[in-house]
Amino acid sequence: MIYRKFGNTGETISAIGFGCMRLPEIERDGVWSMDQEKINEMFRYAYEHGINYFDTAPFYCHHNSEAAVGEGVKPFRDKVLLSTKLPAEKLKQADEMWEYLERSLTRLQTDHIDFYHIWATNWGDFSKFVLERGLLSLLRQAKEQGMVRHLCFSFHDKHENIRRIIEAAEAEGVPMESMLVQYNMLDRGVEDMLKYANGEKGLGTVAMGPVGGGRLAARTKFTDALAGDTGLTSYELAFRFVLGNPNMCCALSGMQNLDMVKQNCAIAESERPLSEEEWRTLGESVEKLRRFSELYCTGCGYCQPCPVGINIPYIFDQYTHHNVYGLSENAKNGYRHYVEKDNGKTFADCIGCGKCEANCPQKLPIREKLETVDKALRALWEK
Repeated sequence: MIYRKFGNTGETISAIGFGCMRLPEIERDGVWSMDQEKINEMFRYAYEHGINYFDTAPFYCHHNSEAAVGEGVKPFRDKVLLSTKLPAEKLKQADEMWEYLERSLTRLQTDHIDFYHIWATNWGDFSKFVLERGLLSLLRQAKEQGMVRHLCFSFHDKHENIRRIIEAAEAEGVPMESMLVQYNMLDRGVEDMLKYANGEKGLGTVAMGPVGGGRLAARTKFTDALAGDTGLTSYELAFRFVLGNPNMCCALSGMQNLDMVKQNCAIAESERPLSEEEWRTLGESVEKLRRFSELYCTGCGYCQPCPVGINIPYIFDQYTHHNVYGLSENAKNGYRHYVEKDNGKTFADCIGCGKCEANCPQKLPIREKLETVDKALRALWEK
């Protein structure tokens, strides 16, 4: 197993982390429980092959993941690092944090949590539910009492707000020590903030979604073009790209069965990750494929907000998944969800004001492209 220094935490972390959101479950008459025997086997194999970071949360697996993790790692608890999370936005008041923390400790069968994350935060929620309520001072108390060893956050927001969260916590005297962020070959917008957080501030960094929610697991013309003659599968290529980033410490994989555990362990124990030069070259290849497509939208967001609410970057990104990456099924489902579930606005709602085009650094004919993209994605939808 490849190990990395985990920022300035003083810990050493395995290059692959065990995500415990998709553990095997059993459903009987609408009641869910965990298949603990399978889980124990998976955890034992992972531990024996070097994985030392296990990440869970109170609501994973129908609220059963933490207890399953606690039981599964019990034979080697003192040899591994446990990560769980606090849903700050669900607290009615700040001191309810103690109830969540005690419950997690009980379920995990431990007297301390190694990495305690403010869960799925964004700048708005961090300001409202963490800073304004004084939650950081309570988390500092939990750390001083030994209940928590390292304070962290998992992140879902505009990338630049990572800096705001880190700086705000520092100003309160309760610095964040690691962060969990979305990162893969197709979702690279966080790279500057990875360099800031890990390279400048010394935070440990963990990537969620290293295979893009499965988008990069399947073989496509896109992944074949990137792999070249390396002999790497698309799955291996995705992980090695994430681990090749010099500012990324660990790739977190949600593992569902023993075969997946074996596959992930093999990636991080028998093959070296990409060198920094190889990682940079691969990233440039991804951008080159996008750049020479018929629609090169960088996703910068300067076209936003649209007066009628059309999420232009998202729609164009779905088209890129279809047209460039060959991930047509994902593109279809993403666009369909945007329209049906999110009630997203489309070309049909465009009023032709042209504000998006006036602000586009690429000088794209956005209104024309939006009509073309809408037709193409709807054609996929109707197949």
